[in-house]
Amino acid sequence: MEAVTFGVLGAVTAGRGPDVLALKGPRHRAVLARLILARRRVVPVARLVEDLWEAPPPRAVGAVRTFVGDLRRALEPDRPSRAPARLLVTEGPGYALRAAPDAVDAWRFEAAVTEADRLPAAQAPERLRAALGEWRGPAYAEFGTEDWARGERSRLTELRLRAVERRAELLVELGRAAEAVPDLDAHLTEHPWREESWRLLALALYRTGRQADALAVLRRARALLAGRLGIDPGPRLRRLEAGILAQDPDLDPPGEPADAAARLWARTTEAYDRTVAAGARARLESTVGLLCGLAVTGGGGLEAAREHRMTAVQAAEETGDAELTARVIGAYDVPANWTRGDDPELARRIVAAAERTLAALPQDPTADTARCRLLATVALESRGVRSPRGPRAAAEAEEIARRLDDPALLAFALNGVFMQSCTRAGLAPRRDAIGAELTALGARHGLVNHEVLGHLIRLQARAALADLTAADAHARAVDRLAERYERPLVGVFTAWYRALREAVSADAPGGSADAPGGSADSAEAAYRSAAARLDGAGMPGLERGLLPLALLGLRLARGRPARVDPRADWGPYRPWAEPFALLAEGRDTEARGALRALPEPPPDLLYEALCCAEAAAALGLGDRPALRRTYDRLLPAAGELAGAGSGLLTFGPVDGWLAAIRRALDA
Repeated sequence: MEAVTFGVLGAVTAGRGPDVLALKGPRHRAVLARLILARRRVVPVARLVEDLWEAPPPRAVGAVRTFVGDLRRALEPDRPSRAPARLLVTEGPGYALRAAPDAVDAWRFEAAVTEADRLPAAQAPERLRAALGEWRGPAYAEFGTEDWARGERSRLTELRLRAVERRAELLVELGRAAEAVPDLDAHLTEHPWREESWRLLALALYRTGRQADALAVLRRARALLAGRLGIDPGPRLRRLEAGILAQDPDLDPPGEPADAAARLWARTTEAYDRTVAAGARARLESTVGLLCGLAVTGGGGLEAAREHRMTAVQAAEETGDAELTARVIGAYDVPANWTRGDDPELARRIVAAAERTLAALPQDPTADTARCRLLATVALESRGVRSPRGPRAAAEAEEIARRLDDPALLAFALNGVFMQSCTRAGLAPRRDAIGAELTALGARHGLVNHEVLGHLIRLQARAALADLTAADAHARAVDRLAERYERPLVGVFTAWYRALREAVSADAPGGSADAPGGSADSAEAAYRSAAARLDGAGMPGLERGLLPLALLGLRLARGRPARVDPRADWGPYRPWAEPFALLAEGRDTEARGALRALPEPPPDLLYEALCCAEAAAALGLGDRPALRRTYDRLLPAAGELAGAGSGLLTFGPVDGWLAAIRRALDA
């Protein structure tokens, strides 16, 4: 059964999935609202009586107990009559609502606003937009006159107003002033006393070339403030007006806004157009160098690199020069540590171009470097694809690079070998050795990007091997390198690793999944925080489906029933979620069919995790063929933490899954 969610940013509601729960009368909703406001703390019955009635009736305490009983039946309709409540609980002198951290819209809103403060500036506006979308009306709408709600209503409202202004401020600072104007205009219609909003609206208009409109806004602000409040505009508004009149250069848009990668690309290509003939060889090769630089910046840079990479390859192929084409394809040696591609169609086209170029290269030693880079490209771009070609290309590239004794070439080739090191379970030791060599190569020869890659690979491998002390050390090392050399994408992976650490702590003996603020709650919060960092990171191959899969692993690792939201974006992992969704609906026959239709998991870093998901469904259905299949696949990873080889999530110890499968097969 889906979890109950609660809404207080508007009318007070409770729901399960798309269904709104019937809460009877206004005092029932008042009790629920008062308990939500207490944030999982106990509210004594005496306080509830005091808050619900100005002059309590003689049987007020009994009435409160009746309201609580009615609410419990609505919130947990399937709870046996004498079983203790798990959501609206009795404790000490009163009651508490033990809602999950993400079950109340106001709590989600606050967490998202806090999260946005920690995100890179380019990602924060979208997080704030999503947070503001939680609001349906005034907080605790029907209880606006109640003393017990007044303070919380004011606090949440002020937080909302500041979030609107903070989002607008970020958009203006990021060079996206035009996006801020409509929301600020609507915001000021309801809240005309917000001087900061007037300032931001005027500045946004000025930065979009609307100087007259900006001055008109400031005059309107002056008139409203004087007419309604009897005060003059503050110093910030006065300074802005003077600056606009003087066309102060300090008010001009920032030089590098959020689309800096696109602007950098445009400026660079314009310079090439002035100095180099279009399509010339020098431009093609230099273009790829620019793309490599853009890719490691993350976000817009990574997306811009993907967008323009194939264009450069096509232009090189049109010259008919196989060696030039090989250099253009092979120059894109951006390190990669995630074994699922962001754009499968682009990867397929790059591999096809590399294979055509390999066939056209002269068969002599002078072309060995180009051949090695093409083979490494095939290995990298074939990631997550079950085919003998990827591993074979990786092995050939490594052999050539070692023979040529070229450190940079070997680092590129080893990245390809790493991408092809997930063909079955239990290969973490092999990946650890690859990471160790890359780390040493990078440090010895100044190959910073590959030194970073080596630490990330070792973080993943040591986590898989349950050596979290070593994984922690690699996380610290890679964070230091990322800060020193400005590699923002690294923080995405280390944030997920910290969430993985929380999940491992949640799985430790003695943890309580239902304890308030317990480790399971903190692990889920850490996963959600890490997932927010993926917004705008430019890595859809990593982002899609990762959060729901991580949360599924968190539940299954603790022996709790799977809870699958079929509406979530499961991305490529949906086939492994489908049996659980069908089981929850009581459609066992269809669930069995979905289980038997599962393919072998793709050869990537989540191989063991998906095997465990399949095993969990097979255990639930008692499907012996599926149990034997998953047992055989997981056995080589005995002693490891399932899924932790990703460095992102875990389904718990593989040994526990193997033991559970053996018990089921022996029964």
